[in-house]
Amino acid sequence: MLKIGKKIISKNNKPYIIAEACINHEGNINIAKKMVKLASMAGASAIKFQMHVLDDEMLRKTPKSKNFKESLYDALKRTNLNVKQHIYLKKYCKINNIDYLCTPFSRKSADILFKEVKVNVFKVGSGELTNLPLQIHIAKKKMPTIISTGMSTLKEVSETFNQVYKINKKIALTQCTSIYPCPSKYSDIGVVKEYIKKFKIPIGLSDHTMGVGAAIAAVAYGVTVIEKHFTLSRADGGVDASFSMEPNEMKNLVIETERAYK
Repeated sequence: MLKIGKKIISKNNKPYIIAEACINHEGNINIAKKMVKLASMAGASAIKFQMHVLDDEMLRKTPKSKNFKESLYDALKRTNLNVKQHIYLKKYCKINNIDYLCTPFSRKSADILFKEVKVNVFKVGSGELTNLPLQIHIAKKKMPTIISTGMSTLKEVSETFNQVYKINKKIALTQCTSIYPCPSKYSDIGVVKEYIKKFKIPIGLSDHTMGVGAAIAAVAYGVTVIEKHFTLSRADGGVDASFSMEPNEMKNLVIETERAYK
């Protein structure tokens, strides 16, 4: 069992649905606010943003992904929300009865989220699964933490789990395939059965496939957390828009995963 605010993540509760806003707000606080409101109206349990302190987490010049028209550094600098905006969004989420989640990518961003934004939960992305110094730094804060496991072997997942769990028992793991978008045949949702058996903690799916099929099947396997990328409209463009859910699709995800759970 994992408790986030007033919500409980367990096999005895309907799936905890996370709308991943990522940078689909393009750094515009008004778009971010609208995403919060529509994600809440769709029935999502939480909406997740990102906290970047760029020079603390990456080099300025790195190989460019095919879904980026600019360097990752420049894209994140252009779309990054500042600390005051994150504090505001957390309050706005509370007003709209939806949990505010945020992913840190460095120890500094984790400290800002903990001390200034005062988050209730951490969500650590797949790219940091093997970043043990960061994982341990976050674990020492003793907060509920959801950790994604894309791009990793079972041995690596186990190593991180063992390091984190001896410090902080309030964790969940999410199966993830880091392909954007992810063809259904590579979603590997069967992995969650092994995670459930091996780790004996809440297990979820961070899903990059199109549609709701993988999420529904994963719920049948026993996952208690579903994360899907979220956008106001795929027509708006943006780095993640092409494989993100629109509000009506997010509502359908909430309805169908709850039906699968029942």
